[in-house]
Amino acid sequence: MSKRKKQHRKSKKHNLPSSLGWWIGGVAMLFIYGWLFYSIFVSPFSFRWQAIFGDPQYPEDYEIHGIDISHYQGKIDWDKLRTAMIAKRPIRFVMIKATEGATHTDRKFRENFIAAREHGFIRGAYHFWSTKTPAREQAYYYLKQVHLEEGDLPPVLDVEHKPKDMSTEDFQREILTWLHTVEDRFHVKPIIYTYYNFKEQYLSDQRFDDYPYWIAHYYVKKVEYKGKWKFWQHTDAGKLPGIKGDVDLNIYNGSFYDLKQLTIGQR
Repeated sequence: MSKRKKQHRKSKKHNLPSSLGWWIGGVAMLFIYGWLFYSIFVSPFSFRWQAIFGDPQYPEDYEIHGIDISHYQGKIDWDKLRTAMIAKRPIRFVMIKATEGATHTDRKFRENFIAAREHGFIRGAYHFWSTKTPAREQAYYYLKQVHLEEGDLPPVLDVEHKPKDMSTEDFQREILTWLHTVEDRFHVKPIIYTYYNFKEQYLSDQRFDDYPYWIAHYYVKKVEYKGKWKFWQHTDAGKLPGIKGDVDLNIYNGSFYDLKQLTIGQR
């Protein structure tokens, strides 16, 4: 055997352990990156991934379930929805978008509002707050379009945005104007819907403490808001018979008796 061939074989023997080390290192790095990705992006949001791509998980220890709808849900098969179950429990209440600003009524509001009662649901009607219209005009428009009856849930104000050019104090005054105007008509305190961090940032004032809260906080096992609340919107990716596409799912923080006591005519 020539001297050159012997040197070539020795070189291959030295390179083999080196190549194996690179493979082991590469596999280890892939494992580490995979673990980090799962820990940071998957595990903390398992409720989100399962709600969208797998079997949904629902908040534990709550018996009363409901949904909120608007024209985005399209044509609803109310007969199917009436027998639908969430976490093996029936749907008890339906929140329905009614108005927005001082000129817009949801095109499915009246149809949905009538059908909800006809099919045995406790119904509510919410107003989506506009940052471009005075509060009193919005309140009067809601009162003109929405005629709540005994057994319905109190009026609902959905507030998610504050005008950038308005101080927090003026913003709170506007919100209170809507609430007081509507309360004077129905003689019941309206429900405030908002995100938990928006509540803490802009509505943390004792003047709002007596209002029932509907807190939106998605894909978590429990609401992080520490104050009192009545409703929790826990996902926007619910699936139910009778509704095509996604629908928001909610729970009520209490018994069915408590829910009925909250309705108009019971206080």
